[in-house]
Amino acid sequence: MSLNVTFRQLRVFESVAHHSSFTRAAEELHLTQPAVSMQIKQLEESLGLALFDHLGKKIFLTDAGSEFFKTSRSISRQLSEAEEFIEEIKGIHQGHLNIVVASTANSFATNLLATFIQRHPEITFSLDVTNRQRLLESLSANEPDLVIMGQPPEKLDVVAEAFMENPLVIVVGKNHSLFRKEISFTPEKIQKERFVVREQGSGTRTAMERFFEERGLQLETRMEFGSNEAIKQAVQAGLGLAMVSIHTIQLELEAKVLRVLEVKDLPIQRQWHLVYRKGKRLSPVAESFRQFVLDEGSSLVSEVR
Repeated sequence: MSLNVTFRQLRVFESVAHHSSFTRAAEELHLTQPAVSMQIKQLEESLGLALFDHLGKKIFLTDAGSEFFKTSRSISRQLSEAEEFIEEIKGIHQGHLNIVVASTANSFATNLLATFIQRHPEITFSLDVTNRQRLLESLSANEPDLVIMGQPPEKLDVVAEAFMENPLVIVVGKNHSLFRKEISFTPEKIQKERFVVREQGSGTRTAMERFFEERGLQLETRMEFGSNEAIKQAVQAGLGLAMVSIHTIQLELEAKVLRVLEVKDLPIQRQWHLVYRKGKRLSPVAESFRQFVLDEGSSLVSEVR
């Protein structure tokens, strides 16, 4: 059986699947809704399979549609890589950079990306700042060119290159009773305080829990937040202490609304990493950004600080 599937049909299908809407796909692709419907109909006829279920006014991918969506995205990525490779051979220094960043790295990652784009203004980019769970899902699906994160995943076959230290410290807000106590704490003393923490699976939370568990200690962590910004706001309000990356709190330290507590055996010395799937052929743009971060990332972040 030979398939008569066009790249145009694949593009339309991916847009409909992404938006779960023929109307939004038509808007994105600057087509009429009947034109989108016709492309999907022709694609389904070519495959001999229904790709979407229509339930009332909503549409959903069928099982076959979900599998075909994975294949379609893989084809699109390969075509994009081939296009950039051909452009490089021609001497055309253009391309698109798709970066996913852990939310705890956003404070410096955006500055790195901005510097890179200033040097290469012809390059377009997309930046997704997200939590660890979504980041791992994206990495598993091989969606981004590169990921900036703390602890690399253990269950995925990836290349992880450290480019900068990532010290984890415990901070207190100005409305907390410990804010003005200029003393050194032991882990045993500090664990009696209330902590605000990230969601389960967060790299920072995992490191914090391991730090105390290794010392036979358990924290009171009844307040859980889904973003680093929410953690900082909660600490500033005096709701508890938190463990954070030192790179995420520079503005708050300068404004003197947060303070790093001196705790024995802290900070936890970790690394920031550039991560991508093993075996992935990086596009010329992605390879250029990778080399830029490895060569200059640490010094540029230090200059900002």
